[in-house]
Amino acid sequence: SLRGSWRLRSGNGSVSLRAEVPGCVHTALLCRGLIQDPYYRFNDVMYRWISLDNWTYSRTFKTPFDIRKWQKVNLVFEGVDTVAQILLNNVTLGRTDNMFNRYSFDITSVIQEVNLVEVRFLSAVSYAVEQSRCHKAHSIPPACPPPVQKGECHVNFIRKEQCSFSWDWGPSFPTQGIWKDVRIEAYNHYHLIYFSITPFFAKSAQQWYLEVESIFDVVSSKPIAGLVTVNIPKLQTQQTFSVKLQPGEGSIVLLVNINKVKSAAVEAWWPNGHGKQTGYNMTTTFMMDAGCQIEKFSKVYFRTVELVQEPIPGSPGLSFYFRINGRPIFIKGSNWIPADSFQDRVTYDTLRLLLKSAADANMNALRVWGGGVYEQDEFYDICDEIGIMIWQDFMFACALYPTDQNYLESVRAEVSHQVRRLKSHPSIILWSGNNENEAAIASNWFSIPYPDIGVYIKDYVTLYVKNIREIVLSEDKSRPFVASSPTNGLESVKEGWLSQNPYDTHYGDTHFYDYNSDCWNWTVYPKTRFASEYGFQSWPSFSTIEKVSSPEDWSYTSNFSLHRQHHEGGNIQMLQEIGRHFKIPQSPDPVKQFKDMIYLSQVMQAQCIKTETEFYRFSQSEIINGEGHTMGALYWQLNDIWQAPSWASLEYGGKWKLLHYFAQNFFAPLLPVAYEDKGMLHIYGVSDLHEDHKLTLRVIVHAWSSLEPICTLAKEGVTVKAQSAVPIYKESISDLLERCRNCTRKSCVITFCLMGGDEDGLRSPTNYYFLSSLKDAVGLEKTQLSASVSQQDDIYIFVLQTAAIAPFVTLDVGSIKGRFSDNGFLMTEKKKMVVFYPWEPTSVEELESSLILTSLLDVV
Repeated sequence: SLRGSWRLRSGNGSVSLRAEVPGCVHTALLCRGLIQDPYYRFNDVMYRWISLDNWTYSRTFKTPFDIRKWQKVNLVFEGVDTVAQILLNNVTLGRTDNMFNRYSFDITSVIQEVNLVEVRFLSAVSYAVEQSRCHKAHSIPPACPPPVQKGECHVNFIRKEQCSFSWDWGPSFPTQGIWKDVRIEAYNHYHLIYFSITPFFAKSAQQWYLEVESIFDVVSSKPIAGLVTVNIPKLQTQQTFSVKLQPGEGSIVLLVNINKVKSAAVEAWWPNGHGKQTGYNMTTTFMMDAGCQIEKFSKVYFRTVELVQEPIPGSPGLSFYFRINGRPIFIKGSNWIPADSFQDRVTYDTLRLLLKSAADANMNALRVWGGGVYEQDEFYDICDEIGIMIWQDFMFACALYPTDQNYLESVRAEVSHQVRRLKSHPSIILWSGNNENEAAIASNWFSIPYPDIGVYIKDYVTLYVKNIREIVLSEDKSRPFVASSPTNGLESVKEGWLSQNPYDTHYGDTHFYDYNSDCWNWTVYPKTRFASEYGFQSWPSFSTIEKVSSPEDWSYTSNFSLHRQHHEGGNIQMLQEIGRHFKIPQSPDPVKQFKDMIYLSQVMQAQCIKTETEFYRFSQSEIINGEGHTMGALYWQLNDIWQAPSWASLEYGGKWKLLHYFAQNFFAPLLPVAYEDKGMLHIYGVSDLHEDHKLTLRVIVHAWSSLEPICTLAKEGVTVKAQSAVPIYKESISDLLERCRNCTRKSCVITFCLMGGDEDGLRSPTNYYFLSSLKDAVGLEKTQLSASVSQQDDIYIFVLQTAAIAPFVTLDVGSIKGRFSDNGFLMTEKKKMVVFYPWEPTSVEELESSLILTSLLDVV
């Protein structure tokens, strides 16, 4: 391994320091105290010089083996970010220009007993500009990001994390560095490069089988024969194959049939909420006539995936949903972006915390978005373990891309490397060619003159269909592929891979954003087959902002607040959306006003996405005016890359925003959902459970002015059907208000839940429906909320008390890491118990002194 301490120097040698590998220039400078936190205040702009310089990494190493005894020695980089010249003992081994590729250099004739290795980087920023300048054929838009993003230009000309040149939620930090493992490999005869296992289920034989693929480098000039044994003890499956490896690089594919008797007893891998994530230990032993024996230990999972696109009775178009192990699954989750601008800071613990938070909010899927990186192995390992399905984009986003020979060759290498690396993971259920690039051409985002559009369509098909798709299909027959998102699926294919309207609700998936309408009004949302992106912004908590700002920044209109907002007009849009239903904070104390704005932005975001997601969930079993059968809801976005206003539900550092607490409820496996249509209140029973249940629906109406319910209705024997959304209750609002005497739309609120009998203990979260904007609510009174904290084993119990109904009650313990069992709730009872799950050691005293309790009426 060549991990560890290297020398790092700037272009002219004026800066020289020790640097850790894997790592990057920014984190090395930070580590040595040569720069401040790059995320602090305006440092993203102040430190632009770092990415404009050309840095060099170097180190010496002693060869730990006798060189003469090995036929082949390689220097292997798992990831180089991005443009570099690689030298060993002053001999140029080659160049790198793709962050997503693996580079292996033959150093057999160059390696000595003591060696000097150098990686001479070129600024990604200047390289991208240069590549664009040399591209004479036709322009490849967009040239630059919008000014509000404070980013760099021509990112589409470099195979590097696209958002590292800035995005509408993130800073521009075009890093340089050796971002993944680097090592020396020496071998005789043969060497295993890639190893993958993909499961298949043979329907005719009702039997599982595995495709085990091994890719070798064979050094000897003659073929090497030998035996390969595959053993899965738990399934009493053992098979031995005789194989012959040809000289050079090549692959062997073995078909392993699972023992017939055991095949019926195989426990499949299921998504979170639908079953277990069982994996089986498998050993593969290569015993060749020459060279050493190789033993490979793997976990093998059994699951099938189909993307179903079929006609739907009563609806034009096609369905778009996933079947896992033959069962249709409603996809619930969000979109994943890189967890940090500096990938070397993303540890196993960072990933585990974020992914576990997704599972804890009842999510079963995430889309790894195409403007970031193909995530590290651990990311997919964790998803395999906890049942998070992955929609995997290839790394192309919101742009057009070149298709010259060099570029295509680089992309082909990238795609085959990534598919080989990742295809054994059961969590990955779909490959997708790009993010929004079909839509970019179809809606002509870049104002391309009509006569020129043909050349861009040709480029599009060349890149995503003739190259990427072709490689994916040859490398992996076990999963579906779509060319873009949003797309019309098979309809896009039929229209030559570019549909007239990729946002068509009758086909494929949609992305939907609307910051100008009332987000409480469900009729503005598309009744789509699959909602793969939708969202609203909010601010992260004060404790998160505080770490990267100074007191003069703590106002909604400060330079800092503008600087951090990378989405044009974002802060104003949030204000408008808040103003529709809540009173805008007017506190004379600017810091109090800032904190109130943060709180309201989170309440607004949570309430908006709750309304929209509930709409998608209740649309899954119906067709209305030819639209419906919605089978997926992935909101934008799960996580944050830095501390700033964004669409995320998890702040940088992992703290849950109110939206994430709401997600735990709106993605619950069993949920009653209400909406209003033409004066009628409709309640649907939404279920992801595998059986029908007979339940009781309790509908309670409260006056805002009293904790005592005005009227309660219990409807018994309500059938909530397995994996569907069915109407279970309907009443006109005027009847309801009359029935609950003294109620008006402004003075009352409805809450409701589904409960099973004592024997099955089923219970949905309690949901609510507002009959008017809360700024118009009558009878709401400011109340003294109090909480007592106690410890129980390694969790903490908060007992809350109130003297009046309190909407959006929020517990915040500042920067103490952990999460609550519930938050941002409507409190309609005197007492409520909330659990705090700490992520690091804390104490009752610490929690008590940090606790801030807020409800809507604390905002002035």
